Amino acid sequence: MIKPLTAAIGMALLAGMNGAAWAQDAQDKNQDKAVDLDQVIVTGTRTATAIDKIPGAITLVSKEEVQRTLSLTEDATAVLARTVPGYAESSQAMSNTGETLRGRIALRLFDGIPQGSPLREGNRNGTFTDMGVVGRIEVINGPSASEGIGAAGGIINYISKVPTVEGHETEVISRYSTQFGDDSAGWKLGVNHAYKGDDVDALLSASYIDRGISYDGNGRRIGMNTSGSTSDSEARNLFLKAGYNFGESGAQRLQASYSRFKIDGKANYHQVEGCRYDPVSCPVPTTNTSERGAIAGSLAEFNDFKQFALNYSNGDLFGGTLVADYYWADQAMRYLPENGDDKQLVKVGAGFDEAQRIYDQSEITSKKQGLRSSWTRGDIFGLEGLQLRAGVDLVKDEAAQRLALTNRLWVPPMKYTSTAPYAQLTWDIGPVTVSGGLRREDGELKVDSYTTTAYRNGVFVQGGGLKYAENMKNLGAIWRVTDELSVFASYGEGFGLPNIGIPLRNINVPGQSVDRISDLQAIIVDNREYGFNWRGDRGALGMSYYDSRSEFGTSLAIDPRSNDFILSRAPTRIKGFEANGEWRFSDAWKVTALYSRIRGTTEYYPGSGLIKKMGVLDINPDKIGASVAWNFVPEANVTLGATKLLDRDLRATHTRPSDGAVYTNAEKTEGYVLFDLVVNYDTGRYGKLSLGIENLFDKQYILSWSQLPGWQNYWSGRGRMVSLSHSIKF
Repeated sequence: MIKPLTAAIGMALLAGMNGAAWAQDAQDKNQDKAVDLDQVIVTGTRTATAIDKIPGAITLVSKEEVQRTLSLTEDATAVLARTVPGYAESSQAMSNTGETLRGRIALRLFDGIPQGSPLREGNRNGTFTDMGVVGRIEVINGPSASEGIGAAGGIINYISKVPTVEGHETEVISRYSTQFGDDSAGWKLGVNHAYKGDDVDALLSASYIDRGISYDGNGRRIGMNTSGSTSDSEARNLFLKAGYNFGESGAQRLQASYSRFKIDGKANYHQVEGCRYDPVSCPVPTTNTSERGAIAGSLAEFNDFKQFALNYSNGDLFGGTLVADYYWADQAMRYLPENGDDKQLVKVGAGFDEAQRIYDQSEITSKKQGLRSSWTRGDIFGLEGLQLRAGVDLVKDEAAQRLALTNRLWVPPMKYTSTAPYAQLTWDIGPVTVSGGLRREDGELKVDSYTTTAYRNGVFVQGGGLKYAENMKNLGAIWRVTDELSVFASYGEGFGLPNIGIPLRNINVPGQSVDRISDLQAIIVDNREYGFNWRGDRGALGMSYYDSRSEFGTSLAIDPRSNDFILSRAPTRIKGFEANGEWRFSDAWKVTALYSRIRGTTEYYPGSGLIKKMGVLDINPDKIGASVAWNFVPEANVTLGATKLLDRDLRATHTRPSDGAVYTNAEKTEGYVLFDLVVNYDTGRYGKLSLGIENLFDKQYILSWSQLPGWQNYWSGRGRMVSLSHSIKF
């Protein structure tokens, strides 16, 4: 199967890393034989490309890896936390707060369509479809100019399944899970119907998931996540895709797809806040928990994602291949009710009457449409091995945020439009591949005039706009030293916007206008990466080092007064080391391992020169992952996996020479190790059975990002969960 090829491999030298990798096309023909990585085809680069020709660090997560994780949990991002070294721990919630890629926000795509909005990152774009419809995941680690806006941290592209069997094929999927606690049971029923003919193919997928409440390792209910829980929820998913090949030798193809996903809270429980240790007020700390009942007048939280895409490709246009995608998406995210100071109708102060305190719920809406195009031709200019890929992208993105119960504007409507032409050259010169390209991002942001909330003094902010014009380049080289060893070096730049909604809603001083807010400036990231890749007959090892810099980057912090996120704009630098390897003792036994170490620094405030270490809201603690797989009979196998996050203690004190002001940076997180077990058995005519046990030893732990004080964010991780899945095809 395609084992996850980590970010350590970089610059398409993945061809040397993992002899067990699979191509999606090869899986369609025979899922029991491995293929060389130079046959693995990656589509996230716009044009289907052999993986050892790609100038970028790619992680491939196969259908088998997705399925293994689904045997343990329906969490949409859990597979990334287990298989991608630079990906942070899973939040185990509808929210993906703290889930960064190599310390930066990644652009999440579903079949190439952006999920969520870079204008208002609501940390909800990781839950957008039923993972049972995903065929594989392609992760481009580090900044990528190829996708433009939002890809400063990398790209995570979830790719839907494709029909693989001639004629009709139907798959029925069922799943039951429980933590053996009151109302902890969950179940799933899904149906996939595929058709593949000579010129026409289609896929229809529908599913329903019902989830119960979650318990921690101590058998205590976990509190409802204020940014959105998957616990006590139900999800419905509908996915349609159909394609038609036509023209001479079927060189042209037209494909349309539609996706509708909605996950709703069931409102059976509400959160009860715990308390962190304090020798006086909280000598016995307790995490947040959930109790039955709903807050009066509240609405259910949800993610409601709809998208449509139309794709046209022509494999013989002026001697090259044209691919064009039009997409449209409508997305909405509602959060749980909160009674924080920033949600009140009047400003909380010395004379505030607590009887006036209300609960309110924020809701983010986003609409987008765009056109992505590329034209690729080999042997350009008559030079053998020289390939040109060029195209232009058009984007229109709109987003806003309101307080739904009182119908108040929190973040004004924001509109971003962009035109981005690009060109990329790749040249194969014997054992060496060199590449380079340029992308021009020409965008404009427009924001309506608005008035901030009472908490921010109800000030009027004059609307306006900003123009963004940036040239982003990338360079890379791969040297296949021997059949087993490769080395690489790369340089790439990425473009992104800050989480614009946060600085807009936090304005509290009169006389401000949108076009004078410095925090709205673009994020430009450059990434340098070096590494090697070795593959032998029975094992593989890949390592890489990267250095990511931004002269005016972003980092998150917690406002001690509002307990809300604040966006800090200052130079940032993130450095990391990653390694990934495997060893096959025999056809029946195989072990894999990965390691990630990330360190980041920024300034206390721009221009201060006082450097502080970036904490868990941005940078994941060191991570170690391992698994051992045993195929004990032809029809069955068992995999034992483990993921460990290490302790981390960040402490520093700095004194500003100009005035003697003292700044302290202190953050300590405790690590933990979790084990999981998956057993698969293929009965033949009666289908496949899978037993999954997440958190095998029922470990009690606090999620890393929840160890940092914030607004009602003191949550335990999930305890042991047992799941039994069954799938049958006919």
